[in-house]
Amino acid sequence: MVKPNRPQFTDVEGLAAMVGHGDAFGVGGHHFARLPVALLRAITRSGVKDLHYVSWAGGLPLELLLEVDAVAEIDLCFSSLDIFGLPPKFRAAAESGAIPVRDWTALAMIQALRAAQQNLSSMPFQLPQGSDMLARMPNAIAGPDPLAGTDTGFIPPLRLDTFVVHAQRADASGNVQIIGPRALDFAMAGAARKVLVTVEEIVPVGALRQDGRQSILTRNQVSAIALAPGGAYPASCLPFYVTDYQALSEAFAAKDTVLSDKLRLPSGGLSERLQEAAKVSAETVLAMPAPAQGDKKASVDEIIAARIAAELDNESFASAGAVSPLANVAYRLAKATHAPDMIIATMSCGHLDIAPSPMVLSLIESLDCETAAAHAGGDDTYSTYYQAGAVTHEIVGAAQVDRRGRVNTIALRKPSGGLLRLPGQGGMADVANMHRDYLLYIPRHSVQSLVDGVEIASSARGLLTPAERDPMGYRTGKALVFTDLCVFRLDQTSRELIVIETMPGVTHQQIRDATGFAVTFDAGCRELPMPSGDVLAALRNRVDPLGLRRLEFVSAKERGALIAEILAADRAMLERLIAAQKSPAAS
Repeated sequence: MVKPNRPQFTDVEGLAAMVGHGDAFGVGGHHFARLPVALLRAITRSGVKDLHYVSWAGGLPLELLLEVDAVAEIDLCFSSLDIFGLPPKFRAAAESGAIPVRDWTALAMIQALRAAQQNLSSMPFQLPQGSDMLARMPNAIAGPDPLAGTDTGFIPPLRLDTFVVHAQRADASGNVQIIGPRALDFAMAGAARKVLVTVEEIVPVGALRQDGRQSILTRNQVSAIALAPGGAYPASCLPFYVTDYQALSEAFAAKDTVLSDKLRLPSGGLSERLQEAAKVSAETVLAMPAPAQGDKKASVDEIIAARIAAELDNESFASAGAVSPLANVAYRLAKATHAPDMIIATMSCGHLDIAPSPMVLSLIESLDCETAAAHAGGDDTYSTYYQAGAVTHEIVGAAQVDRRGRVNTIALRKPSGGLLRLPGQGGMADVANMHRDYLLYIPRHSVQSLVDGVEIASSARGLLTPAERDPMGYRTGKALVFTDLCVFRLDQTSRELIVIETMPGVTHQQIRDATGFAVTFDAGCRELPMPSGDVLAALRNRVDPLGLRRLEFVSAKERGALIAEILAADRAMLERLIAAQKSPAAS
């Protein structure tokens, strides 16, 4: 979309006034990083209505807009509030049918945005074989490639009227600097008629050249800019401040107040703690001894984390998905112990080749940003790594898996007949086939989570055998499902799940009773080994001192108390690290 060479400079309210009724509206940033919260709050006050929300993720931005009935339709891949669970307003809208929700695969959305960005009538994409997603996406079709003749997906342009994003800096001529992962920001900006940006700082022309590891949205791609220090709060904007998880927790827990009001920047500005936390280095964190957690017996979450870590070796390239504490822990455990040469990518492949820093909640993003060999966008990494078959592992949690290893993370039918909306499949429909190894986990094995057939196959290993995978350029590896009772293998001959390992002390009959299909046990089925003392020590004290992995193994009712415990421990650890960063002798 052609824009003037010089963007307009205005204030946040001025940007909000540029959003029109009925706009196709995209939001930049990622999870709780660089979200344009100040601008979104201004948009909610502007009275704009009938927005067509279009973004890879829903999450907090979508909740803010739904709260004021500003959204008429939704196109996304995923919606979650990260450790805080499912977004209630999104769920209510989807379950009631009050607002149309269209689920996309990540690759189809990327290609549709690229078609708009590149002024093309359509773009091809690899089909999400084995899933039901093609039929769920607007205007996507399968057809023969005109050159190769093989079945390929095709998607028309996904054009946006308005794209809003928060960034670190702009220079006086309007070039915008983004530090760290940039999600789909560049593709969305290229697909948008108006690009509205808030920034922490406006600097003189030429100043941006002094910063390393950055991406620049050039001034002819930007419509208007507003200075908004703290404009992402309570989300993060590195290197200025980290995410305020305590403020988010309180805002999401408050039932009788307006969410937008709970998320405003404090009258005194950003707290010193959030700003100082952004300066804590990986060296400081690694030098700080973690509180020893004793030699108590290994818990289920620890056994599964250690077992998943054992799947990784020095040749692994493991990508951590959107909301996967267990996977993140397993990857870091492997790299910190037996697989130092493996590559870990976090923030949906936005941080490439990170060091296995301890998972301190408030610092995960900043430490990964610091130690990563490179920063990238989601569109870049799909082309370079996922589609190329370069990623070996992406371990993802599933709400429901059937006997053929098909996953449902979109919606479940309640016994009453109502709908229970789930977060969505993110990018799993694509990468379930692209990754060498297909690894899932079900934290709570039950007849509701292991079923004979899923209602919606949001992702699946449709290409399973070497004969199916080799022509696509994909390597063939393992296909496993981990639960708190056992480990299944997706058999290449029967194409059904077979139990190959049982959890310590779990009987075959317990597994049969808790599974919604007839269970087959491999002839060589064995009991999982317990993690060694050294592995447990590394897991508890070096990798996951706050026990974030536990969040995936508790019920919704237990989650609130566990989050409160983790936040208290996180704050105490953060205060120690800030003191150590300021004065190393203090540690």
